Amino acid sequence: MRTSYSAIDTYLQCPQRYKFQEIDKIRMPKSREAIFGSLVHDTLQFMFSQTPLFPTLDEVVGYFREHWPASETFLAEIKNDPMKRAWSEDEQKLFFEEGVRMLKKFYEKNAPWNYIVVDLESRFEVALTDDKTGETHILAGIIDRIDKLPDDTYEIIDYKTGKRMPSQSALNRNLQLSLYSLGLQNRWPHLKPEDIKLSLYFLKHGEKLTAKPAPDATEKIKRHILKTVAEIQEKIRENKPFEPMPSVLCNWCGYRPMCPAWKHLYKNRDAGIPNQVEADKEINEYLGLKKSLKRAEGRLDELQDRIKAYMVQEGLTRVFGDEGYLTQKTQQRYEYETEKVKALLSPFGKWEDVLDLDSARLKKTLSEVPEDVRLAVEEARVVSKEYVVMTSSLKKIKAAEDATEEDRHESASI
Repeated sequence: MRTSYSAIDTYLQCPQRYKFQEIDKIRMPKSREAIFGSLVHDTLQFMFSQTPLFPTLDEVVGYFREHWPASETFLAEIKNDPMKRAWSEDEQKLFFEEGVRMLKKFYEKNAPWNYIVVDLESRFEVALTDDKTGETHILAGIIDRIDKLPDDTYEIIDYKTGKRMPSQSALNRNLQLSLYSLGLQNRWPHLKPEDIKLSLYFLKHGEKLTAKPAPDATEKIKRHILKTVAEIQEKIRENKPFEPMPSVLCNWCGYRPMCPAWKHLYKNRDAGIPNQVEADKEINEYLGLKKSLKRAEGRLDELQDRIKAYMVQEGLTRVFGDEGYLTQKTQQRYEYETEKVKALLSPFGKWEDVLDLDSARLKKTLSEVPEDVRLAVEEARVVSKEYVVMTSSLKKIKAAEDATEEDRHESASI
Protein backbone atom coordinates (compact mmCIF):
# COMPACT_ATOMS: atom_id res chain seq x y z
CA MET A 1 0.00 0.00 0.00
CA ARG A 2 1.25 3.46 -0.88
CA THR A 3 0.13 6.29 1.37
CA SER A 4 1.31 9.51 3.01
CA TYR A 5 1.48 11.23 6.36
CA SER A 6 -1.45 13.48 5.44
CA ALA A 7 -3.57 10.45 4.48
CA ILE A 8 -2.72 8.60 7.72
CA ASP A 9 -3.44 11.76 9.71
CA THR A 10 -6.77 12.19 7.90
CA TYR A 11 -7.76 8.61 8.77
CA LEU A 12 -6.88 9.10 12.44
CA GLN A 13 -8.92 12.31 12.55
CA CYS A 14 -11.91 10.93 10.64
CA PRO A 15 -12.11 7.56 8.80
CA GLN A 16 -15.10 8.76 6.77
CA ARG A 17 -13.17 11.73 5.40
CA TYR A 18 -10.30 9.37 4.55
CA LYS A 19 -12.70 7.23 2.51
CA PHE A 20 -14.09 10.21 0.60
CA GLN A 21 -10.62 11.57 -0.07
CA GLU A 22 -8.36 8.55 -0.56
CA ILE A 23 -10.66 5.71 -1.66
CA ASP A 24 -13.58 7.41 -3.43
CA LYS A 25 -11.21 10.08 -4.81
CA ILE A 26 -13.79 12.84 -4.35
CA ARG A 27 -11.93 16.11 -4.78
CA MET A 28 -13.00 19.24 -2.96
CA PRO A 29 -11.88 22.86 -3.37
CA LYS A 30 -9.33 23.94 -0.78
CA SER A 31 -10.69 25.85 2.17
CA ARG A 32 -9.61 29.46 2.57
CA GLU A 33 -7.49 28.45 5.58
CA ALA A 34 -5.70 25.87 3.43
CA ILE A 35 -5.18 28.39 0.61
CA PHE A 36 -3.81 30.91 3.10
CA GLY A 37 -1.47 28.34 4.68
CA SER A 38 -0.18 27.16 1.30
CA LEU A 39 0.66 30.72 0.22
CA VAL A 40 2.53 31.43 3.47
CA HIS A 41 4.54 28.21 2.94
CA ASP A 42 5.28 29.16 -0.69
CA THR A 43 6.46 32.60 0.41
CA LEU A 44 8.86 31.13 2.99
CA GLN A 45 10.20 28.75 0.34
CA PHE A 46 10.85 31.79 -1.88
CA MET A 47 12.57 33.53 1.05
CA PHE A 48 15.14 30.75 1.57
CA SER A 49 15.57 29.52 -2.01
CA GLN A 50 17.05 32.70 -3.50
CA THR A 51 20.56 31.95 -2.22
CA PRO A 52 23.03 33.60 -2.08
CA LEU A 53 21.15 36.79 -3.00
CA PHE A 54 18.41 36.41 -0.44
CA PRO A 55 15.35 38.64 -0.86
CA THR A 56 14.75 41.63 1.35
CA LEU A 57 11.76 41.78 3.66
CA ASP A 58 9.97 44.04 1.16
CA GLU A 59 10.56 41.48 -1.59
CA VAL A 60 9.20 38.68 0.61
CA VAL A 61 6.04 40.67 1.40
CA GLY A 62 5.82 41.62 -2.29
CA TYR A 63 5.85 37.94 -3.26
CA PHE A 64 3.03 37.26 -0.81
CA ARG A 65 0.99 40.19 -2.17
CA GLU A 66 1.60 39.27 -5.80
CA HIS A 67 0.37 35.70 -5.28
CA TRP A 68 -2.60 36.57 -3.08
CA PRO A 69 -5.60 34.75 -4.64
CA ALA A 70 -8.51 36.50 -6.26
CA SER A 71 -11.77 36.63 -4.32
CA GLU A 72 -13.29 33.95 -6.56
CA THR A 73 -10.72 31.44 -5.32
CA PHE A 74 -11.76 31.92 -1.71
CA LEU A 75 -15.44 31.60 -2.62
CA ALA A 76 -15.04 28.18 -4.26
CA GLU A 77 -15.61 26.34 -0.99
CA ILE A 78 -18.82 28.29 -0.35
CA LYS A 79 -20.43 26.78 -3.46
CA ASN A 80 -19.59 23.32 -2.15
CA ASP A 81 -21.03 23.89 1.31
CA PRO A 82 -24.24 25.97 1.33
CA MET A 83 -24.11 26.24 5.13
CA LYS A 84 -21.03 28.47 4.89
CA ARG A 85 -21.38 32.16 4.31
CA ALA A 86 -19.33 34.14 1.82
CA TRP A 87 -16.02 35.61 2.92
CA SER A 88 -16.35 39.36 3.09
CA GLU A 89 -13.77 41.81 1.77
CA ASP A 90 -13.02 42.87 5.34
CA GLU A 91 -12.28 39.24 6.31
CA GLN A 92 -10.03 38.80 3.28
CA LYS A 93 -8.20 41.97 4.28
CA LEU A 94 -7.72 40.67 7.84
CA PHE A 95 -6.30 37.39 6.54
CA PHE A 96 -3.93 39.21 4.21
CA GLU A 97 -2.72 41.54 6.97
CA GLU A 98 -2.25 38.54 9.28
CA GLY A 99 -0.07 36.88 6.65
CA VAL A 100 2.06 40.00 6.26
CA ARG A 101 2.42 40.27 10.05
CA MET A 102 3.53 36.62 10.31
CA LEU A 103 6.10 37.03 7.55
CA LYS A 104 7.54 40.23 9.02
CA LYS A 105 7.90 38.68 12.46
CA PHE A 106 9.48 35.56 10.98
CA TYR A 107 11.95 37.53 8.82
CA GLU A 108 13.07 39.66 11.76
CA LYS A 109 13.86 36.59 13.86
CA ASN A 110 15.08 34.32 11.04
CA ALA A 111 17.17 36.25 8.54
CA PRO A 112 17.77 33.67 5.75
CA TRP A 113 21.54 34.25 5.51
CA ASN A 114 21.97 32.98 9.08
CA TYR A 115 21.03 29.39 8.18
CA ILE A 116 22.48 26.54 6.15
CA VAL A 117 19.37 25.28 4.43
CA VAL A 118 19.98 21.85 2.92
CA ASP A 119 16.59 21.42 1.25
CA LEU A 120 13.14 22.97 0.90
CA GLU A 121 9.84 21.22 0.19
CA SER A 122 11.85 18.00 0.33
CA ARG A 123 10.01 14.90 -0.91
CA PHE A 124 10.76 11.56 0.70
CA GLU A 125 9.61 7.96 0.82
CA VAL A 126 9.85 5.42 3.62
CA ALA A 127 9.43 1.67 3.14
CA LEU A 128 7.92 -0.14 6.14
CA THR A 129 7.58 -3.92 6.19
CA ASP A 130 4.88 -5.59 8.25
CA ASP A 131 6.50 -8.60 9.92
CA LYS A 132 3.11 -10.28 10.35
CA THR A 133 2.14 -10.21 6.68
CA GLY A 134 5.48 -9.64 4.97
CA GLU A 135 3.90 -6.77 3.03
CA THR A 136 5.91 -3.60 2.43
CA HIS A 137 4.14 -0.25 2.57
CA ILE A 138 5.47 3.00 1.10
CA LEU A 139 4.88 6.25 2.98
CA ALA A 140 5.55 9.49 1.13
CA GLY A 141 5.70 13.05 2.40
CA ILE A 142 7.13 16.55 1.99
CA ILE A 143 9.34 18.28 4.56
CA ASP A 144 9.09 22.08 4.60
CA ARG A 145 12.74 22.70 5.43
CA ILE A 146 15.94 20.86 6.44
CA ASP A 147 18.82 22.79 8.03
CA LYS A 148 22.35 21.64 8.76
CA LEU A 149 23.42 22.81 12.22
CA PRO A 150 26.91 23.88 13.37
CA ASP A 151 27.42 20.58 15.24
CA ASP A 152 26.86 18.59 11.99
CA THR A 153 23.39 17.47 13.02
CA TYR A 154 20.24 18.27 11.07
CA GLU A 155 17.02 20.05 11.92
CA ILE A 156 13.69 19.32 10.30
CA ILE A 157 11.37 22.36 10.45
CA ASP A 158 7.67 22.28 9.66
CA TYR A 159 5.72 25.54 9.49
CA LYS A 160 2.33 25.93 11.15
CA THR A 161 -0.07 28.83 10.52
CA GLY A 162 -2.66 27.77 13.12
CA LYS A 163 -2.89 29.28 16.58
CA ARG A 164 -2.91 26.11 18.67
CA MET A 165 0.46 25.15 20.16
CA PRO A 166 0.75 21.59 21.56
CA SER A 167 2.16 20.61 24.92
CA GLN A 168 5.71 19.27 25.03
CA SER A 169 4.47 15.74 25.70
CA ALA A 170 2.14 15.89 22.67
CA LEU A 171 4.97 17.27 20.55
CA ASN A 172 7.23 14.39 21.58
CA ARG A 173 4.60 11.98 20.23
CA ASN A 174 3.96 13.97 17.04
CA LEU A 175 3.30 11.53 14.18
CA GLN A 176 4.28 13.98 11.46
CA LEU A 177 7.70 14.82 12.89
CA SER A 178 8.48 11.19 13.67
CA LEU A 179 7.64 10.22 10.10
CA TYR A 180 9.83 13.03 8.77
CA SER A 181 12.69 11.72 10.88
CA LEU A 182 12.24 8.28 9.29
CA GLY A 183 12.28 9.92 5.86
CA LEU A 184 15.56 11.71 6.53
CA GLN A 185 17.14 8.56 7.94
CA ASN A 186 16.05 6.72 4.81
CA ARG A 187 17.68 9.36 2.64
CA TRP A 188 20.90 9.40 4.64
CA PRO A 189 21.24 6.00 6.37
CA HIS A 190 24.33 7.10 8.30
CA LEU A 191 22.15 9.42 10.40
CA LYS A 192 20.94 8.21 13.77
CA PRO A 193 17.69 9.45 15.37
CA GLU A 194 19.71 11.51 17.86
CA ASP A 195 21.38 13.33 14.93
CA ILE A 196 18.05 14.81 13.86
CA LYS A 197 16.31 17.71 15.57
CA LEU A 198 12.53 17.90 15.03
CA SER A 199 10.82 21.29 15.22
CA LEU A 200 7.48 22.93 14.55
CA TYR A 201 7.53 26.67 13.87
CA PHE A 202 4.29 28.42 14.85
CA LEU A 203 4.26 31.49 12.63
CA LYS A 204 1.32 33.19 14.35
CA HIS A 205 3.22 33.29 17.64
CA GLY A 206 6.76 33.49 16.26
CA GLU A 207 7.71 30.46 18.36
CA LYS A 208 9.62 27.30 17.49
CA LEU A 209 8.97 24.17 19.54
CA THR A 210 11.40 21.26 19.36
CA ALA A 211 10.45 17.65 20.02
CA LYS A 212 12.43 15.42 22.35
CA PRO A 213 11.35 11.92 21.34
CA ALA A 214 12.10 8.93 23.54
CA PRO A 215 14.96 6.65 22.40
CA ASP A 216 12.48 4.05 21.13
CA ALA A 217 10.28 6.60 19.36
CA THR A 218 11.30 5.45 15.87
CA GLU A 219 10.21 1.86 16.46
CA LYS A 220 7.00 2.98 18.14
CA ILE A 221 6.04 5.17 15.21
CA LYS A 222 6.71 2.31 12.77
CA ARG A 223 4.41 0.01 14.76
CA HIS A 224 1.75 2.71 15.00
CA ILE A 225 1.77 3.37 11.26
CA LEU A 226 1.74 -0.33 10.37
CA LYS A 227 -1.17 -0.91 12.75
CA THR A 228 -3.09 1.97 11.16
CA VAL A 229 -2.39 0.75 7.61
CA ALA A 230 -3.49 -2.78 8.57
CA GLU A 231 -6.72 -1.36 10.01
CA ILE A 232 -7.43 0.55 6.79
CA GLN A 233 -6.72 -2.52 4.65
CA GLU A 234 -9.01 -4.67 6.79
CA LYS A 235 -11.88 -2.22 6.39
CA ILE A 236 -11.40 -2.15 2.63
CA ARG A 237 -11.04 -5.94 2.35
CA GLU A 238 -14.03 -6.79 4.54
CA ASN A 239 -16.14 -3.84 3.39
CA LYS A 240 -16.36 -2.45 6.92
CA PRO A 241 -17.69 1.08 7.42
CA PHE A 242 -15.36 4.04 7.72
CA GLU A 243 -17.18 5.72 10.60
CA PRO A 244 -17.25 9.54 10.77
CA MET A 245 -15.73 11.15 13.85
CA PRO A 246 -17.50 14.51 14.32
CA SER A 247 -15.30 17.22 15.80
CA VAL A 248 -14.58 20.93 15.50
CA LEU A 249 -12.63 20.06 12.33
CA CYS A 250 -15.96 19.40 10.59
CA ASN A 251 -16.37 23.17 10.29
CA TRP A 252 -13.58 23.19 7.70
CA CYS A 253 -14.47 19.95 5.92
CA GLY A 254 -15.78 20.17 2.36
CA TYR A 255 -17.31 16.69 2.59
CA ARG A 256 -19.80 17.70 5.25
CA PRO A 257 -22.87 17.89 2.96
CA MET A 258 -22.40 14.22 1.98
CA CYS A 259 -21.18 12.91 5.36
CA PRO A 260 -23.54 10.57 7.27
CA ALA A 261 -22.92 12.63 10.40
CA TRP A 262 -24.02 15.90 8.76
CA LYS A 263 -25.98 15.43 5.53
CA HIS A 264 -29.33 15.38 7.33
CA LEU A 265 -28.67 19.01 8.19
CA TYR A 266 -28.88 19.74 4.45
CA LYS A 267 -32.14 17.81 3.93
CA ASN A 268 -34.14 20.90 2.94
CA ARG A 269 -31.90 21.27 -0.09
CA ASP A 270 -32.58 17.70 -1.20
CA ALA A 271 -35.85 16.71 -2.81
CA GLY A 272 -37.82 13.51 -2.51
CA ILE A 273 -36.65 12.17 0.86
CA PRO A 274 -39.26 9.55 1.88
CA ASN A 275 -40.99 9.95 5.27
CA GLN A 276 -39.08 13.19 5.89
CA VAL A 277 -41.96 15.04 7.58
CA GLU A 278 -42.80 12.09 9.84
CA ALA A 279 -39.14 11.50 10.71
CA ASP A 280 -38.61 15.18 11.54
CA LYS A 281 -41.61 15.16 13.90
CA GLU A 282 -40.34 12.06 15.68
CA ILE A 283 -36.80 13.45 15.97
CA ASN A 284 -38.07 16.70 17.46
CA GLU A 285 -40.45 14.88 19.81
CA TYR A 286 -37.62 12.63 21.01
CA LEU A 287 -35.27 15.56 21.62
CA GLY A 288 -38.03 17.46 23.39
CA LEU A 289 -38.66 14.52 25.72
CA LYS A 290 -34.93 14.18 26.39
CA LYS A 291 -34.78 17.87 27.28
CA SER A 292 -37.77 17.51 29.62
CA LEU A 293 -36.26 14.38 31.14
CA LYS A 294 -32.99 16.18 31.81
CA ARG A 295 -34.84 18.98 33.60
CA ALA A 296 -36.87 16.42 35.56
CA GLU A 297 -33.72 14.48 36.56
CA GLY A 298 -32.17 17.66 37.91
CA ARG A 299 -35.28 18.38 39.99
CA LEU A 300 -35.40 14.72 41.17
CA ASP A 301 -31.83 14.95 42.43
CA GLU A 302 -32.63 18.17 44.26
CA LEU A 303 -35.76 16.69 45.88
CA GLN A 304 -33.99 13.46 46.80
CA ASP A 305 -31.28 15.35 48.69
CA ARG A 306 -33.90 17.33 50.63
CA ILE A 307 -35.99 14.23 51.42
CA LYS A 308 -32.88 12.34 52.60
CA ALA A 309 -32.05 15.21 54.94
CA TYR A 310 -35.62 15.18 56.30
CA MET A 311 -35.50 11.40 56.88
CA VAL A 312 -32.21 11.69 58.77
CA GLN A 313 -33.63 14.53 60.85
CA GLU A 314 -36.73 12.50 61.77
CA GLY A 315 -35.01 9.12 62.09
CA LEU A 316 -37.01 7.57 59.24
CA THR A 317 -36.09 4.91 56.68
CA ARG A 318 -39.35 5.13 54.73
CA VAL A 319 -41.71 7.97 53.88
CA PHE A 320 -45.11 7.88 52.20
CA GLY A 321 -46.87 10.13 49.72
CA ASP A 322 -50.07 10.21 47.72
CA GLU A 323 -48.57 8.23 44.83
CA GLY A 324 -46.41 5.69 46.69
CA TYR A 325 -43.45 5.61 49.04
CA LEU A 326 -39.69 6.06 49.25
CA THR A 327 -37.28 3.76 51.06
CA GLN A 328 -33.76 4.61 52.16
CA LYS A 329 -31.06 2.13 53.15
CA THR A 330 -27.31 2.00 53.59
CA GLN A 331 -25.27 -0.15 51.23
CA GLN A 332 -21.65 -1.16 51.46
CA ARG A 333 -18.97 -2.13 48.98
CA TYR A 334 -16.18 -4.41 50.03
CA GLU A 335 -12.56 -5.03 49.24
CA TYR A 336 -10.81 -8.28 50.10
CA GLU A 337 -7.42 -8.81 51.67
CA THR A 338 -5.86 -10.59 48.73
CA GLU A 339 -3.22 -12.63 50.54
CA LYS A 340 -5.72 -14.00 53.06
CA VAL A 341 -8.19 -15.01 50.34
CA LYS A 342 -5.38 -16.62 48.33
CA ALA A 343 -4.27 -18.68 51.34
CA LEU A 344 -7.84 -19.85 51.96
CA LEU A 345 -8.76 -20.80 48.38
CA SER A 346 -5.45 -22.14 47.04
CA PRO A 347 -5.73 -25.54 48.83
CA PHE A 348 -9.01 -26.13 46.97
CA GLY A 349 -7.57 -25.11 43.58
CA LYS A 350 -9.97 -22.18 43.44
CA TRP A 351 -7.58 -19.22 43.60
CA GLU A 352 -7.05 -19.15 39.84
CA ASP A 353 -10.82 -18.76 39.39
CA VAL A 354 -10.89 -15.43 41.24
CA LEU A 355 -7.51 -13.87 40.52
CA ASP A 356 -9.06 -10.44 39.98
CA LEU A 357 -11.47 -10.95 42.91
CA ASP A 358 -14.46 -10.29 40.69
CA SER A 359 -17.44 -10.30 43.07
CA ALA A 360 -19.69 -12.48 40.88
CA ARG A 361 -17.01 -15.09 40.28
CA LEU A 362 -16.01 -15.05 43.94
CA LYS A 363 -19.63 -15.60 45.00
CA LYS A 364 -19.88 -18.61 42.70
CA THR A 365 -16.56 -20.00 43.94
CA LEU A 366 -17.57 -19.65 47.60
CA SER A 367 -20.59 -21.84 46.93
CA GLU A 368 -18.16 -24.62 46.01
CA VAL A 369 -15.95 -24.56 49.15
CA PRO A 370 -16.64 -25.65 52.75
CA GLU A 371 -18.72 -23.39 54.98
CA ASP A 372 -15.83 -22.54 57.32
CA VAL A 373 -13.73 -21.38 54.34
CA ARG A 374 -16.59 -19.25 53.04
CA LEU A 375 -16.97 -17.59 56.43
CA ALA A 376 -13.22 -17.03 56.69
CA VAL A 377 -13.17 -15.36 53.26
CA GLU A 378 -16.03 -13.08 54.28
CA GLU A 379 -14.04 -12.11 57.38
CA ALA A 380 -11.18 -11.11 55.07
CA ARG A 381 -13.24 -8.33 53.51
CA VAL A 382 -13.28 -4.72 54.59
CA VAL A 383 -15.73 -1.95 53.76
CA SER A 384 -14.28 0.21 50.99
CA LYS A 385 -17.28 2.46 50.51
CA GLU A 386 -20.53 3.12 52.30
CA TYR A 387 -23.39 5.06 50.78
CA VAL A 388 -27.11 5.62 51.14
CA VAL A 389 -29.47 4.71 48.33
CA MET A 390 -33.10 5.63 47.94
CA THR A 391 -35.63 3.49 46.10
CA SER A 392 -39.18 4.38 45.18
CA SER A 393 -42.42 2.48 44.69
CA LEU A 394 -45.58 3.76 43.03
CA LYS A 395 -47.70 1.32 45.02
CA LYS A 396 -50.08 3.35 47.14
CA ILE A 397 -50.16 2.52 50.87
CA LYS A 398 -53.21 3.73 52.81
CA ALA A 399 -52.81 5.31 56.22
CA ALA A 400 -53.90 3.10 59.14
CA GLU A 401 -56.95 5.24 59.88
CA ASP A 402 -58.03 5.15 56.24
CA ALA A 403 -57.67 1.40 55.75
CA THR A 404 -60.84 -0.65 55.42
CA GLU A 405 -61.53 -3.79 57.43
CA GLU A 406 -60.70 -5.80 54.30
CA ASP A 407 -57.31 -4.04 53.99
CA ARG A 408 -56.48 -4.84 57.63
CA HIS A 409 -57.49 -8.46 57.22
CA GLU A 410 -55.30 -8.77 54.07
CA SER A 411 -52.39 -7.13 55.88
CA ALA A 412 -52.71 -9.43 58.88
CA SER A 413 -52.73 -12.53 56.70
CA ILE A 414 -49.44 -11.59 54.94
